[in-house]
Amino acid sequence: MSGLPICLIGCGRWGSLILRDLKSLGCEVCVVAQTEDSQQNARRVGADKIVASIDEVVEARGFVVATPTVTHCSVVESLLDRNLPIFVEKPFTVDYESAIRIADLAGDRVFVMDKWRYHTGILKLAEIARSQLLGPVKGLKTTRTQLGQPHKDVDSVWILLPHDLSIALEIFGHVPQPVHAVGAGTSEGLTDLYSICGKNPWHVSEISTRQAASRREVWLYCRDGVAHLDDSYSEQITISRSTADAAVEKLPFLQEMPLLAELKAFVNHIEGGPAPKSSARHGAEIVGCIEQLRSMAMKNL
Repeated sequence: MSGLPICLIGCGRWGSLILRDLKSLGCEVCVVAQTEDSQQNARRVGADKIVASIDEVVEARGFVVATPTVTHCSVVESLLDRNLPIFVEKPFTVDYESAIRIADLAGDRVFVMDKWRYHTGILKLAEIARSQLLGPVKGLKTTRTQLGQPHKDVDSVWILLPHDLSIALEIFGHVPQPVHAVGAGTSEGLTDLYSICGKNPWHVSEISTRQAASRREVWLYCRDGVAHLDDSYSEQITISRSTADAAVEKLPFLQEMPLLAELKAFVNHIEGGPAPKSSARHGAEIVGCIEQLRSMAMKNL
C-alpha cells in the first residue's frame, strides 16, 4: 500500500486523525480543505498536497469523506462519476431517502466508517455471540454518555447513536428494527435518547451529551450469562455466568486502534482485498433506524 494515492475531503478535528493514520499506512494523501483551520491541520499532520476543491484532485485511487455530517450526501454524490471507492464518515447521511438513493446508485463503491465494528472488544463480543459460549443471545445493552459534543450541524443522536447501532449490526448481523424511544433535549435538538430496537434479540440503548461522566459500555445478554465491555479502552471482557457459584471470568483481547483498522481495511480493498464491513446499504439501514427513533422520541417530548 506504499504510496497509494488517497484523497481526504475535510481535515477538521477528526479528519486530521484520519490523515495521520492514512500517512502511517504509507498512503500519499491529497487533502481537500476549504477553511484556514483545515488547511493548517493538513499541513501540521503532513498532507502530501492540499487543494481547495474536489475539481483540483487529479490522481486518486479512493476517497475518504470527513466533512460535516449534513454535507455527506452532496459530497458523496459529487464523487460518484469518478467510479472510485468512497469511505464516508458516519452517519452516512441525515435522511433515509438520500442514503438509500446512494446505496441503489453505487452500493458496491460506497462504504461507511463504522469504527466500532473494528473495535477488538466488540469483535470479541461478536465471537461470544456466534459461538454461543453463553448460550443463545437474548439482547444487547449499550451506554454512551458524555458532556457536550462539538458538532453544530446535527444533534447528539446523529453523532452518538450510529456507533451503538453499528455495534448491534456487528454482533447480531443485522440492524434491529425500532420499537420505542423517549428522549430529552433543547431548542437545538435532542441531547438524550433511550431506545429499544428489535425483540429477539433486543437492543436497549442510552445516549446522552448532558452527563458529566463519559461512559462507553456494552453488555451482551445471553441465556447462560452476561458478557460486559466496561470501557472503550478496556483490555478484557468480563463474563458473569448465570449459575450462583460461578466465578467472574476475564477474557483478554488483542489491542488495535479501530480507526486505523478500518482505514487499513479500506486501503486493502482498493488494492484488491475484501470490502470494508459497513456497506452503503448498512449505512442506509442505520440512518433509517435513527430517523424513526428520533421521530418517536420527538413525539414523547
